[in-house]
Amino acid sequence: MSIEIDPDDDTMCCASCGKAKVDNIKLMRCTACYLVRYCSVICQKSHRSQHKRACKKRAAELRDELLFRQPESTHLGDCPICMLPLSLDPNSMTSCCSKVICKGCDLANEKQKMEESQSQILCPFCRHPVPPTDEGIDLNTMKRIEANDPVAMRHVGTRCYHEGDYDSAFEYFTKASGLGEADAHYQLSTMYRDGFVEESKKKELYHLEEAAIAGHPRARCNLAVLDCENGRTMRAVKHFMIAAKLGHDLSLENLKNLYLRGAVTKEDLATAIRAHQAAVDAMKSPQREAAAAFLQERI
Repeated sequence: MSIEIDPDDDTMCCASCGKAKVDNIKLMRCTACYLVRYCSVICQKSHRSQHKRACKKRAAELRDELLFRQPESTHLGDCPICMLPLSLDPNSMTSCCSKVICKGCDLANEKQKMEESQSQILCPFCRHPVPPTDEGIDLNTMKRIEANDPVAMRHVGTRCYHEGDYDSAFEYFTKASGLGEADAHYQLSTMYRDGFVEESKKKELYHLEEAAIAGHPRARCNLAVLDCENGRTMRAVKHFMIAAKLGHDLSLENLKNLYLRGAVTKEDLATAIRAHQAAVDAMKSPQREAAAAFLQERI
């Protein structure tokens, strides 16, 4: 447990020895529960046995408050070009600047190249030439990794994962998650779940929660499924509600199934349906619809 100096509290006393804050005594706060203060690490350690139970209970409550807060958007954010929320379907990543753009803007950039008879495709965001080969993309992406770009790290980690190089994938995902990359947290959760590095339910849950807090709907849906399997239906409903409001289709379908079982009220389901539709509509644009139609023709 770590402790933090609390400069604004003039009334609290050390929970262990009872010393009050004076000019030469700085009270430090327990950063796990924020309930008590200590004048030193020695007092904190001596008081640990008395404080442990209350600390864990309050820390769990604070974690749940953070976990069940409705994110303003998904972990993907907005397309940096059209400024609309990125679709939950696969998007495009530029190798030169590691920006994730929607399929609509990607296709519009390709059309511009053909209309202007460009000899080389330019990045739709930074307008630098896009490397034409896999080797060039890898080299450019590695430069982004050297610059501590978490998106590039996650991208290379995903490639290593699909190639069966799980050790390298784990290394890239770990670095990216340490820099706050939500999808890297999600990928780590699947590696712990499937035993590609070590099978650990505790670590799987931690990374799922970190991804969900960052707005990852699929991670939150997985959390809800785990709660259902463990009989925590009300927690599962909360997770499904949050993910459905972010536009996640499977979470909405699970809410409908739980409604038929009487675990979800009609009002909550109606709220989720309206919010889900609003989120899906916000992700639509004529360019994206044209890109979807174009890709469908090529299949």
